[in-house]
Amino acid sequence: MKAIRSKVIRFALLSALAGLLLPALFAGPAAAHPLGNFTVNHYNGLVVTPGGIGNLAVVDLAELPTLQADPDVDAGYAGRRCAALAAAQRLVVAGTAVPWRVTEAGFAYAPGLGGLRTSRLTCRLTAAVVASGPVEFTDAFEQDRIGWREISAAGDGVRLSGSTVPAASVSDQLRAYPEGLLSDPLDQRTATFTVSAGGPATGGSGTVPGGLGAGGPVGEAFAALDRTFTGLIGADALTLPLGLLAVGLAVVLGAGHALIPGHGKTVMAAYLAGRRGRPRDAVVVGATVTATHTAGVLVVGLALTAFTTLAGETVLSWLGVASGALIAVIGLRLLLNARRHPVPRHGHGHGHGHGHERRAGLVGLGVAGGLVPSPSALIVLLGAIALGRTWFGVALVTAYGIGMAATLTVTGLLLVKLVDRLERRAAAGRRLSGRLAARVSGLAPLGTAAMVVLLGAGLALRSAAAL
Repeated sequence: MKAIRSKVIRFALLSALAGLLLPALFAGPAAAHPLGNFTVNHYNGLVVTPGGIGNLAVVDLAELPTLQADPDVDAGYAGRRCAALAAAQRLVVAGTAVPWRVTEAGFAYAPGLGGLRTSRLTCRLTAAVVASGPVEFTDAFEQDRIGWREISAAGDGVRLSGSTVPAASVSDQLRAYPEGLLSDPLDQRTATFTVSAGGPATGGSGTVPGGLGAGGPVGEAFAALDRTFTGLIGADALTLPLGLLAVGLAVVLGAGHALIPGHGKTVMAAYLAGRRGRPRDAVVVGATVTATHTAGVLVVGLALTAFTTLAGETVLSWLGVASGALIAVIGLRLLLNARRHPVPRHGHGHGHGHGHERRAGLVGLGVAGGLVPSPSALIVLLGAIALGRTWFGVALVTAYGIGMAATLTVTGLLLVKLVDRLERRAAAGRRLSGRLAARVSGLAPLGTAAMVVLLGAGLALRSAAAL
């Protein structure tokens, strides 16, 4: 009966844990700024005059895209990129396609995080056409990259009506993104309006959707720590106190990153709750997460610098799919074993085969938990390499992984202690009916396996949706 009570308690704890994890799994991430280090942001400012249509096209590249583009930057870079941009944009006036002509091209750098730089491409385009009637505009330049996409349309000496976009830029041409829209960035890729002669300069009546608000005080605090952390890499003089501060912040941010739902890290809790977790099991998962995350940051960082056309957000999404798929496979294996080998009604005996299966499952969960690198850790590593501080960057990435491992290990140990305490209290209290307890206890392994499969599949689908 003692073994049966243990299974009943574990199944109850697993059910409660599912109620906490599932809403977190399908909720949005706690990140406070979606326009992060991977984004490529676009703005097109259309101005219609009696003699033609002009477009001020701006592309604002964050740190990682700027770093990837750096080998191609030379005296003719701006001209080539503006020509490619003009070719990717389609303008149709009264049913006739009109080509763009580049009249001015410019490219400039600005300081970024972690010792890296951001960049800004500015292109002035003109279309020689007397606009009258319906106008359609489509921007297909680098449409596979994530980021802000904004279009405005205004008339100068002509009247615009029925415009689907506003008359002025809400971001000051990508210089100042509205705080209310940071969690719901604009994604305007097309614009339509009708041009008629005469009248004062008019603009469109298109509206801008509202944002979702900030991520709360905890999210803002971690965002501030993250900015301080990445900023330390670019310090002019790297002193010992500054280095120790950076290492400490890396540990704190790694611990906070492990608390964010997703990437398979919280699945460890379900696994330990339903598979008779031991203290050393939590340590194994934590150590595996540290090793996997550190190696993943190094490999992804090298890949992104070696292949300049590789989109960082795409790599992270595919790694998220792999992480979720790995967790689902582990859950399916647990499900098959639970069906083939029902829980015995006696004792706690586990053979060598079960011990090997346990270790394989724990290592698999640890790999899944550390498989998706933190964007902050990637930026720190790449910035350190760019400044000739490679080993310092590797040390910070390792400290980041140690922080993740600490959170996971402590969480696992607390779960093990909680289960043991509940079992002791149940043993001292009233006994459940033998038949009911036996029936519920038999569902515990199946419930654990099903929960792991569900969480893994959810993580994989969530990452695949971002591709």
